[in-house]
Amino acid sequence: MERDRKIALLIDCDNASHQAVDGVLNELAKYGVTNIRRAYGNWKTPHLKGWEEQLHPYAIQPIQQFAYTQGKNATDAAMIIDAMDLLYTQQLDAFALMTSDSDFTPLVMRILTNGLTVYGFGEQKTPLPFVNACSQFIYTEHLLAAAETESGEVPVDAPRDLKKSRGELRGDTWLVKLLRNAAEQTAEEDGWSHLGRVGQYISNTTSFSPVNYGYKKLSDLVRMTDLFQVEMRKNNSVMYIKDSRK
Repeated sequence: MERDRKIALLIDCDNASHQAVDGVLNELAKYGVTNIRRAYGNWKTPHLKGWEEQLHPYAIQPIQQFAYTQGKNATDAAMIIDAMDLLYTQQLDAFALMTSDSDFTPLVMRILTNGLTVYGFGEQKTPLPFVNACSQFIYTEHLLAAAETESGEVPVDAPRDLKKSRGELRGDTWLVKLLRNAAEQTAEEDGWSHLGRVGQYISNTTSFSPVNYGYKKLSDLVRMTDLFQVEMRKNNSVMYIKDSRK
C-alpha cells in the first residue's frame, strides 16, 4: 500500500529553513511513513538554534558535522555518505532531501537509478538542475504560506498569497502543455482521462507539484484552469477529465 512506503528524510540545515519542517513532514505523510529523519550541521554554531528547537518535537536525529576545513562544506559530504549507506542497508521506497543546494543533484540521479523516488524541498533560490532532477520538488515558501502558527499568524518570511489565479495558470504555457499532453496520453477510448493516471504520467515525465501553484491537490488545480471538462464517476469518488477543445 502507498501508506506503507518507507521514506528517509535528510535535512541540510545549512541550506533549509526550520520553519518549513512541519509542512515538509505533512507533505511526506501523503506518500508514506518518514521513519528515518536526520538533520545535518555543526550544532555548536548559533545559527542552527532554530533547527535545534525542532529536533525533539519532530523526532529528528541530529548528526553532528564539524567544519574541518575552512570553505569546505562537510555537511554535504556527510549527507551524501549517509544517503548511500541507507540506500544499500535499508529497504526504503523513497528519499526526501531538504536543501537548496544544487550540489546534491548527482546524489538524486544516483538514487533514481535504483528505482527509488526522490522528493526535494527547498527555497525558490534552489538551482533548476536540482529541482528538475527530483521526482517531485516543492518550494518551501509555499508550505510556509499554507501553514499558520498556533497564534494564527503566518510565518514572517512566508509570501502572503501564492495561489495562482485562473488567468495566471492559463498563461503558463509550460503548465498548459504539460496538463493537455498528460490528458491526451492517458485518454481512454471514450476520450476521457482518469485523473489519477494523468497525475502518474506527469510524475513519470517531470518534477511537478500542484503545491508550487498554491493548490493542495492536482484536482483543485485542474478545475481552476478551466481547460478541461470534468466528470465524476463511481459514486463521485473518481475524477475524469477531457480537453475542453475536443
